[in-house]
Amino acid sequence: MADISFHACGISYIVVFDIYLGRYLKGFHSHAMTKTRPDISLFFPVYNDERTVRVVANRALELLEEVADNYEIIIVNDGSPDSSGAIADQLAVEHDKITAVHHPQNKGYGAAMKTGIAASQYDIICMIDGDNEYDVFDLKKMLAVREYYMLVIAFRYKKLYSTKRIFISFIYNSLLRALFKSPFRDISTGIRLIHRGLLDEVELTSNSPFIGAELTLKSMLRGFPVGEVGIQTFPRRFGQGSATSFKNIMGTVRDAWRIRKEIFSDSYDLPEGRTRG
Repeated sequence: MADISFHACGISYIVVFDIYLGRYLKGFHSHAMTKTRPDISLFFPVYNDERTVRVVANRALELLEEVADNYEIIIVNDGSPDSSGAIADQLAVEHDKITAVHHPQNKGYGAAMKTGIAASQYDIICMIDGDNEYDVFDLKKMLAVREYYMLVIAFRYKKLYSTKRIFISFIYNSLLRALFKSPFRDISTGIRLIHRGLLDEVELTSNSPFIGAELTLKSMLRGFPVGEVGIQTFPRRFGQGSATSFKNIMGTVRDAWRIRKEIFSDSYDLPEGRTRG
């Protein structure tokens, strides 16, 4: 602690500074995060992710044992045709902190995310994709700033994907910034932290991958603080992700246009007790 005194315009001032000697930003964030261990629900959707379900689950167990007081892990099987669902069930048998939830048929990324949110019981809800392209331990960065934001999303320092996917991502983010006056660099990454209180105020309706953008945009426009943290990603080492499939691209376009019409209508988010006409 250090005090600095100065005199100006006939008035004496004392300015008090907190000096964190020997504590770098990383250490400060770590201290802030672990000072009070929160209760955390973490969920991840899986679809054709049989090779990574157990990897992501084990990383989640390792992280939450370190940073959480009470926690749960929810695996949402979105009607996957491979053995992702069976592996999720086996993990639930092996670990009492893990629960498996199944869609009888594929309903879409947005539907899986809504199922995961609905199944979560704690006030801090973390979500990550099940293909291991994002690392669970990057949630520590989000937990470190959870006191300042109701929603924390990520932007990718470097996108280690195909040229096609990078181009689609660039066009997608550019269009959303133009359509919704959004300041976010990378609005739909598959890792985020959500305070439950936010979900009482923001209704999610998308079933496509647009749901991540819907959550962020509606939160921003309602005035909730939304934070961004930088992360690295890791290339998918098997199969092909479905995010850029024709079906998902068309679903995302439809949901984006529908949500824009909803938000910029003359009836969206009216004050209590006030109607038009």
